[in-house]
Amino acid sequence: MIRGLTTALALFATNAQAADFYFCWKGANDYTMTGQMTIEPSALNKPVVTEADVTRFKIAGYQEGTLLGKWDMATRDATDSWTLFFNPARNAFMTPGEIGLGVSQAWNANGNADDCGNPGFGFNLGNFAQDFCLNGVWIEESGMPPETPFLVSPIPVDPLCRVYAPVS
Repeated sequence: MIRGLTTALALFATNAQAADFYFCWKGANDYTMTGQMTIEPSALNKPVVTEADVTRFKIAGYQEGTLLGKWDMATRDATDSWTLFFNPARNAFMTPGEIGLGVSQAWNANGNADDCGNPGFGFNLGNFAQDFCLNGVWIEESGMPPETPFLVSPIPVDPLCRVYAPVS
């Protein structure tokens, strides 16, 4: 159902406007992350969308539902780690193994997940793990294997990775 809605949204967006995607990641030890990105309509037909195709991007990290921190591309510094590889046909963020790089997602967190600033928050999907950076420190206990998929939806999600159902 969600995949069909996402495909319909993407098809509509190619003819009219940019497409919004919402996502949620479930880490170990009750760590979660929610986010939102907007992709240029012309990029939706590309095999791989990168950070250059994204016009809006923001994430928020949680543990046991308590907000730990936020990051967004609108307020990022030029030195912030910012790498993104997304496959719009599969509605999936790509892993390092799929693209042959050491890090495929660096959202204010490099491959060591230790450069998110203090205070700061970031997410890293590297060849060792998917994990958080919080206040300049790698949060090892948040880690998941690099190939772990996470939810991508055309509908907003909450910190527990539940999709908000539209109300009519």
